[in-house]
This record gives sequence, structure tokens and C-alpha cells, in this order.
Amino acid sequence: MKIPFIDLNAQYESIKEEIDSAIRKTFETTSFVLGESVKAFEEDFSKAHDVKHCIAVGNGTDALVISLKVLGIGAGDEVIVPANSFIATSEAVSVVGARVSFVDNHPNTYNIDSNKIEKAISKNTKAIIVVHLYGQSADMDSILEIAKKYNLFVIEDSAQAHLSEYRSVDGGWRKVGSFGDIATFSFYPGKNLGAYGDAGAILTNNSSLAKKARMYANHGRVSKYDHEFEGINSRMDGIQGAVLKTKLKYLESWTNKRRKAAQYYLKKLNEIEGVSIPVVPETCNPVWHLFVIRCSNRDALKGYLTDNGISVGVHYPISLPNLKAYKYLSYNSNDFPVSSSYQKMLLSLPIFPEITQKQQDYVITAIEEFFKL
Repeated sequence: MKIPFIDLNAQYESIKEEIDSAIRKTFETTSFVLGESVKAFEEDFSKAHDVKHCIAVGNGTDALVISLKVLGIGAGDEVIVPANSFIATSEAVSVVGARVSFVDNHPNTYNIDSNKIEKAISKNTKAIIVVHLYGQSADMDSILEIAKKYNLFVIEDSAQAHLSEYRSVDGGWRKVGSFGDIATFSFYPGKNLGAYGDAGAILTNNSSLAKKARMYANHGRVSKYDHEFEGINSRMDGIQGAVLKTKLKYLESWTNKRRKAAQYYLKKLNEIEGVSIPVVPETCNPVWHLFVIRCSNRDALKGYLTDNGISVGVHYPISLPNLKAYKYLSYNSNDFPVSSSYQKMLLSLPIFPEITQKQQDYVITAIEEFFKL
């Protein structure tokens, strides 16, 4: 049996007529940049996350850069970033001229360890970028308390967490992206809500930040040639807006299917000695963008599964502070013991809405067989 890591074609085939119709309408109206489809998607996406404003942009990395810019973060400032994430989270900080300050991840959830954040705060720290990694919310109550204590901005990098929920102490269940000052999303094709190309968005309840972000993403203008400041060109394509608006209607259903598949993995893999399964705090309702297990012989297991037709992934093979890109920060692996050790142990299994129990059983059986060798 061949098990894909994600089956985007199956998703397309399930809504093919609607997608084709939406794209055709974009061609007919020639709304190729922004336009009504993008505006409609912005409205629907903000409602889905219970946030006032959504600004559609070119990609998730731009969303981070724009968010940092409109918060006034730049040269001389420091921004706290999780050690376990994709480089887009940290490189956005460098792009605006600020300095990255990494914090190790929690050994159970793989998200930023809120117990280690305060030690990383300096007089130059201006913000914390929180990544809701693999589709599970970070410890927002603790992080918001720290941010309030030190007067820091909170940016929620929600690239992997569309519709993910967190239960706060005083506010009940809320969608991620609604807790911090501003939040960013990626719609890269492999995301839970994926475009047919690059696309991203910014969410915020702050009207002033929303206005600045929209202007900055569109050359700093309020109308065609009225530029109040210099910005960049980061506007969502009309085709992507049409695709995302169409797919958003199905996102809750797809998410529930991911959750069902994840629960099956959790139940079955818990019985296999040698495998550490994901830990889900009671405050989190993840959307399972990735299902990540941990084992000491990760590379051997990866090879065995691949040889048996099972596509797997490694997220991420090198902890951010250990990358050559950040050699100038003079960190060593001992500074981040959890992420440095886990980079050799984490393995992402196939999970997508269309995955069948038969496919999951094949994956589970292969893992069982590996540990019996």
C-alpha cells in the first residue's frame, strides 16, 4: 500500500465543481489581485475566528513581517521566538532589523516553554511570537500574563492552526488568533486551509493596526496614488481568494475528520513501546496539522516506513538556534537542550481529512513491526 503524507488531489476532487466555478468566475471578472473574492474571504475568515479584522496578504511570511512593522518593531529591538519552528518565524524578525531571542520548547507539547520565557527577556525585548505548533495552541494564559507584566506585544503565528482552540482561565474556549495583539496565518497548499499557491492573512481586533497592516501590504496607500508611507506589495491574488473562500466552508468538517484520525492514532500508538505520542493539555483542542511522534531511533523508523510505501516528514530536522543562519548569535546546542535533542527524534505521520482507517492501520502495523525487529 502507498500512503501519501497528504492527499491534496483527493481534496480537490471532492469539491472540484465548486473550485472550478470559483476560479472561472475570477477569470470572467478579471479580478486577479484583491477584488471581491478576496474581500469576501477576509470577511468569512475573520468571522470563523471571532476576530474583527482580516487582511489578506501574499503569504504567511509577509504576514509576520507586516505585523512586526506595524507594531513598530525594528533595529535595536529583540523578539522572542520558539526554538522549534520553521525559519519563517525567526527570519521575519531579522527582516525588520530586530534581533531574534530563542526560547526552548516544552518537552511534552513541543510549543514554546512558557516557564523559560522570562529568562530570555531583556530591556530591548518588545514582543513574543507564539507559534501554535503542529495545530495545537501554546500556553496562552501564561504567555499573556508575562507579556502584560513586561509590556510586550504578542504575535500569534497561527500558520499551522486554523480553527484551533484554547480554553483560557477567564474566557472559555476561543479560536487561536484572537488572544494576542495580532495574528498571522499561512495558506500554503499543504496547510489545513491551503490555497493553490502562496497566500497568507493577518487577524487583529485592533482597528488601528488593521488599517496600518492593510496599507503597508499595499504600498502604504489609502487610495491608488495616495501613499502615506512606504510599504510593500503583498496582496492576495483573486484566484487564491476564490479558492480559499470556497474551501473555508469545508474547513470545520475537514478539521473534525483530522481530529478523528488523530484520536485513532493516539489510541493505537499508545500501545507500542518505544513511541511517545503527542500530549494534549486539557486547555487545547488541536486541529492536527501534523501528527508528530517521538522515538530514539527516528531515522531508522523513517527509512523503514518509507521502504514500505509510507510517506512521512520531519518537522524540523534542525532546531532554529542550531542553523547556520543563526551562527552569529553564538548559541550552542546546550542552550536549548530539549529542541536540540528532539530534532533527532520527531517524526510526522500521514494525516489528512481523507485518510482511511485502513490506511492508518497499515501505518500503525508497520510501526509495530519495526519495533519488533
